[in-house]
Amino acid sequence: MTGAGLLTDDDLLRQFIDTTLPDAAFHHAQHVRVAWLFVMRVGVPRALTEFSDALRRFADAKGAPTLYHTTITWAYVLLINERQHRSPAATWNAFADANPDLLAWKPSVLDAMYSADVLWSDLARRTFVMPRKD
Repeated sequence: MTGAGLLTDDDLLRQFIDTTLPDAAFHHAQHVRVAWLFVMRVGVPRALTEFSDALRRFADAKGAPTLYHTTITWAYVLLINERQHRSPAATWNAFADANPDLLAWKPSVLDAMYSADVLWSDLARRTFVMPRKD
């Protein structure tokens, strides 16, 4: 493991929130880990807002404000919550081991829920779009 993989949950979350985490250390697996931390620490309703806001701030701070995607962000928060309820994991490593499909980016678990046209639409970037394959 390199970069953010070596950080404790608290350090990763702090550096993500204060935007000091290097963007090169924040790939898909770290996105999922941070989302899991938000879900575990503040619950889904607050995680949807607080993680989304923090992710936008992080993207802005790294000069990539157009990378934020509402549907992807919310879908992962909701999937993490569902998986955590189905099979509770006390640690990130236990959760990651039990849910390797959430850690794969291409192909993504969302590919089975959304057509590419729907997922990558401007509408899906701006607001949460319910899963559908049309």
